[in-house]
Parts: sequence; C-alpha cells; structure tokens
Amino acid sequence: MHCPVPPPGARCARLRATHFVPLAGFVLPTVIIGYGFVIPRSCIASVNALTLGFATTVLGACVTYVLGVRGALRR
Repeated sequence: MHCPVPPPGARCARLRATHFVPLAGFVLPTVIIGYGFVIPRSCIASVNALTLGFATTVLGACVTYVLGVRGALRR
C-alpha cells in the first residue's frame, strides 16, 4: 500500500509547458470571445467594474488550475 504523504525531502514532479495547454485552451477563447465580441457589443463596453470582474474571474480560474495541477503532481 502506498502512503499519499511523501517522505521529508522527497522531490515532486515539475510543471511543464504541456501542463498549461488545457489552460490556454480555456483562457484564449474566453478572452477573445469576451473582450473581442461580447463586451464591445454590450452595454458594458468600457473599462468598468463588470469588465474588471470578468478579467478577475479568468485570472482566478488560472490560479485555481495551476494550484490544482501542482497539488496533483505532488501525489
């Protein structure tokens, strides 16, 4: 039986560029569609709390993804 807690001094797998391909597949279309098509044609077509909230949501998804991949690589 394998213990999920690594022993002290154990090294974890490193993040590689291939780990970020799914993230780019989410972020790029989201930003292009959101800021390129949807927001400019809506009533919030300027830099305001709603467009900054959209950017913050995308950034939060990126941080969550990276932390999740790092956590999975530790096991």
